[in-house]
This record gives sequence, C-alpha cells and structure tokens, in this order.
Amino acid sequence: MNKDYSYSAVMGRRSETMKKAVGIDYSIFESKGIAFDYEKMMEKTGYTLQEMQKIQGQTGVGNTPLLEMKNLTALARKLAPEGKGARIFIKDEAANPSGSFKARRAANAVYHAKKLGYKGVIAATSGNYGAAVASQAAMHGLKCIIVQECYDSTGKGQPEIIEKARKCEAFGAEVIQLTVGPELFYTFLKLLEETGYFNASLYTPFGIAGVETLGYELAMEFREREGKDPEVVICTNAGGGNLTGTARGLEKAGAKNTQIVGASVNLKGLHMASDSQFNKKSFTTGHTGFGIPFATWPDRSDVPRSAARPLRYMDRYVIVNQGEVFYMTEALAQIEGLERGPAGNTALAAALALAQEMNEDEIIVVQETEYTGAGKHIQPQLTFARENGIKILFGNPDEEIQGENIILPSHPSLIKAREVEMEKLRTSYIKNCVTFNEVKSVSKEDIEFLAVDCKATVEFVEGVLKELGVNII
Repeated sequence: MNKDYSYSAVMGRRSETMKKAVGIDYSIFESKGIAFDYEKMMEKTGYTLQEMQKIQGQTGVGNTPLLEMKNLTALARKLAPEGKGARIFIKDEAANPSGSFKARRAANAVYHAKKLGYKGVIAATSGNYGAAVASQAAMHGLKCIIVQECYDSTGKGQPEIIEKARKCEAFGAEVIQLTVGPELFYTFLKLLEETGYFNASLYTPFGIAGVETLGYELAMEFREREGKDPEVVICTNAGGGNLTGTARGLEKAGAKNTQIVGASVNLKGLHMASDSQFNKKSFTTGHTGFGIPFATWPDRSDVPRSAARPLRYMDRYVIVNQGEVFYMTEALAQIEGLERGPAGNTALAAALALAQEMNEDEIIVVQETEYTGAGKHIQPQLTFARENGIKILFGNPDEEIQGENIILPSHPSLIKAREVEMEKLRTSYIKNCVTFNEVKSVSKEDIEFLAVDCKATVEFVEGVLKELGVNII
C-alpha cells in the first residue's frame, strides 16, 4: 500500500517523524500543563561542555580570534559624553570552517548523527547553518540535504540566500530551493520520511548546546586577557539559538554579572511568509520577523520543543534599522580592515550605540561575525533592493520605512539602539503559552516554569494570567 504523502497526512505524522529523525522522545519532558523540563531536555545531548569542545576541535571549530575594535571604540568615544565609550570587541566566528558560529551547532549535531548510525543529515534553513551542516557532513562522510526558502512566486531569489545555497553546494550538499510559504516545512518532513536522515535542526538540544562553547570561550579569554568578565555581550537575535547558547556558556563559566543583550534588524510591517513582501527586505536573518515571533513563541520551530529560548536569558532587546547595519558593514571594513557579512554587523551597529552609554573602562562584546561572499556584500543587496522598488537614501535612519526605503545614516551619531519593551515580550509569551496549550487553568509548576522561561517574577506571571482570565490552581 502506497504511503499517503498529502499535505494533511505528512503534517499529521509530524511528531512521529521528528522522533525518528532526532532520536529524542520529547514526550518524556512534558507535564500535563504548560511546563516542561527544559534542563532535562538539554541533558539529552549526552555531552559535557568539555566533550563538546573536543568534538568541535576535531573539525577545526571553535577557539576563534577575539579582536579589539580600537578604531570603532575611538569613534564611539568621539560621539559619547566625556568618560563614556566602552571598549568594543568582536569574537571573529568567521574563522570557523564554514564561516560562522553555526559551525558550533552543526559540529555537535552531525557528530551525533554519525554516532547514531544515520547515513545523512537534513536541515531546513536559508542561512549560514546550511553551510555549516554541509561542511560538517562532508568532514564526517555523511550525505546532506539543505531545504531552502529562496524564491517568491515569480522565481526571484535574494542574492544573500542564493550565495548561501552556492556555499552549501560547494561543500557537496544537495540544495532544494522552494518558494516562500508552507511548502518548506511540508517538504522538509516528507524528505525526513523518505530518506530516514537525521534532522540536524537549529533548535535541538545538540544545536543549542554546541553554542555553549562560544559563551564559555568568551569568559575564559577575557579573564586571561583583561582579568574580568565583559560587562555586556550583545548577540544578533533571530530564532534565539545564538543568544541562548552563548548565555548558557557564560553561565557555565560563572559569568553571572554579564548583561545579555539581543539585537535585531527592524523589519516591522513586513511579513516573512508573504510572497509580495518576501523580497522587500534586505536581511534574511537577524531581523525582527524572526526575533520577535521566536522570542514570544519559541516552540514554533521544527521540533516539538525548541531548545532556543531567548527570553530565559535576555536582559535587554534592541533593534537597529537596515541602513545602520549596511553603514556598519562598511565602517568595519574601512576603519578596522575586516570585511564581514551582515549578521554579526547587526549586533555591531547596536554595540556602537550602546558603548556610548557605558564607561570607558567597561567592555562590550559582539559575540559573532560571519563570512561574506558575492551575494552577502552590501552592493548586490542594495542593488536588489532598488530593483524591488526600495529607495536608497542618506539621512536619518529614524525615518526609514521598512519595505519602502533604506536610509544610510548621514553621520554615525545617528546610529541608535532602540529599546524593545521586555514586559511586552514576556506578556506575549505568556499569552501564547495559554493559547497554544489550550489551557484554562494553570498549576504552581506552570507558573514557576513561565517565570523562569521568560525571566520574570512569579508575581508578574500571575498578574498576566489573571488578566487573561486563567484560573490558578
């Protein structure tokens, strides 16, 4: 009898498919309500941090350079009040084999897939993670398929996404390029069933735990080099794994007083699953179209419970505009001599502004960079924007209208880190937990879980629940 591969049938087998493709039974972590045992799930990696460092080191991942941006620091001090202007550092993750921090996630996932006897790995991603999985699969002799959301309905693809596909193919992966919309997840599930390959998801415990080595390295390097932990670590935030893993690594190193800041590109008003709006944005990752939804409902990912839970660790969330990131990409190249891609430069744009709030003896770290290549350069991206009707202007980035224009700052003093209200994010998260879990009452265990999962007080959680009319048992 032929297997039913209709959309409804494949989606209906989602839980069974994921269990086979990840090797984790997520049901063992669940309670009867909202809560689940997050730390028990993370322990399912089966690897200590030291073991993960060893696994990554075997394929040349990790121990990336820590660089001080002395010229950018000088610029921040020129713009800041007297005595202000923290020292700006970057962790140069572009030095990893695939050119980004995601090599850390992929190294652990692919190693584990081979250990379990899988013949290949699959990842659904339009970004650097695909290249990282492809690179690691090549090193371990495994097959690799990357499913990529690439085109609108006219067949037009963004240069940055096409560049990432090129890199995946260079490492020997098969890349399946799709149009924007629900076919991505359907195709991904169908391929997992047909091939029996390992789901090298961005959001499994293996992927997130792999980034813990990054946070741990940062703490150890700063203690050796500066005799202290950095005051602020700023992470470009999309699906939340970058921030989550880095923060967990810092915690494991005992860096309890380091503030964790998330930064995203402002794409307000543009819907990521809209065919007409897909090519109106100039950033394919690190933007609010991923950052806000995944922060307020992390379990929207391709596994039953996402290990990326940024609200657990985030102290502050800021956004920058597209023109500011393009400007900082040029600034990094022209005054620091480092040509890097846009993802890490999202956090760098925010860092320039935040450094001006801090004292001169304090340290702010941009914890990742990414490689750049043909489609990632700002020239093809701005050209593509023009071709899609976006005006490119110089002026005040505050006047940027997403989907209509990109405003490059006429002076670096105009670069800002705009606050996202954390209480609003936490409230949205709690509302989503109630809605998607379809609960009308919650237990003490649920409340305590929610408080930890969105870094709030029990009183705050109870207040939101009462406003929602949810009974507290």
